[in-house]
Formats: sequence, C-alpha cells, structure tokens
Amino acid sequence: MNYCVVYVLLLVNLWATATAQQVRIDTEAGAITILLYPEKAPGTVANFLRYVDDKRYDGAKFYRVVRLDNQATSPVKIEVIQGGLQTDSTRMFPPIPQETTAKTGLKHLDGTLSMARGTPESGASEFFICINAQPELDFGGKRNPDGQGFAAFGQVISGMDVVRKIQAGETGQPGPTNAYSNPLQLLRKPVLIRTIKRTR
Repeated sequence: MNYCVVYVLLLVNLWATATAQQVRIDTEAGAITILLYPEKAPGTVANFLRYVDDKRYDGAKFYRVVRLDNQATSPVKIEVIQGGLQTDSTRMFPPIPQETTAKTGLKHLDGTLSMARGTPESGASEFFICINAQPELDFGGKRNPDGQGFAAFGQVISGMDVVRKIQAGETGQPGPTNAYSNPLQLLRKPVLIRTIKRTR
C-alpha cells in the first residue's frame, strides 16, 4: 500500500479516536452505553461530560417515563425515559444554549440521547432517551409549542433492553416534580444511576 495512503488513514483514525466519546450509564436495572456526538453538538456534549467528570450524576435517578398510557392530556404523544438531578439545584450548572436538530442535523431516533428542557435554552442537567423514533421532538416538531424541539447529542449503542425495562416501570407516584415532569409520569420506584463514566 502507498505510504501516503497509510499515513492519511492513520490520521483519519487518530482524528476519529480523538473526537469519539462514549459513556456508560450504570444503573440498578443494568448498563447503557452511549456514543456521544461532540462534532455535531459540541456544547451539549461538553455540558453533559462536565456533569459526568465531576461525578454529579453519581447517585442520580431515572425518575420519569413517558408512555402512550400516561400522557392522556397531551395531543402529541412521545415515548422517553428521563433522568438527572431532578430538583437538586445545588448540583446543577447554569443552563446552556440550545443546539437544535436544525443546527446539528441529528434526529430523535430509537435510542437517541437528548437534553430535557422547559423554555428554550433552559436545559442544564436533565436528559432523556427516546424509545422508538420521535420526530415531534426534532426542530419544528409539535411536542413543544415553541417548535424549537430538543437538543439530541448521543445514541445508545448497547442497553436498549435496559431502557425499555425502565420505561415499563409503574408510574403515578406523587412527589417532587420539575419543569419537565408531572406526577402521572413519575416512577413509583425511581431507578438509581450508580455512576456515569467515560469509556473512551
């Protein structure tokens, strides 16, 4: 093989290794491995990894699941599980600018990791994982009346069985809520996130 070709392939491989980021979410229900997209959503990925590296997600929970059977009042149905710090504002960093799917080119597909939010650019610590494709969460989608959608920034590459197991949990537990949740969608037994760590 031509040495120039070998050198170029080596550089491409080094660049891919440098830009690729993976994290493993270890929960009491099992492990979920996620590939992040820093080249497409750099701000959102950097924010998420800031929480990961500072161990702020250790001991957090998946506390909200959205299914077709627990969102009767919403005209636009979605399916996700949501985790994070919930109401523990002492561990939250300030909100970040929103990298919409119109900017990143990403879509909310089965297994997509995305940033939860209330008003535009209010996303900080809370995140969700899609079950099945959720185009109404993309820019221009109707789930949020402002049409800005949500900031997708990663993809589950293993552990969707764990995601679906969490989504199947019993809901309807009164308790602390935030801008992204309601009691009908709160898990009666939230799923502990033991730790989130980089795997590369």
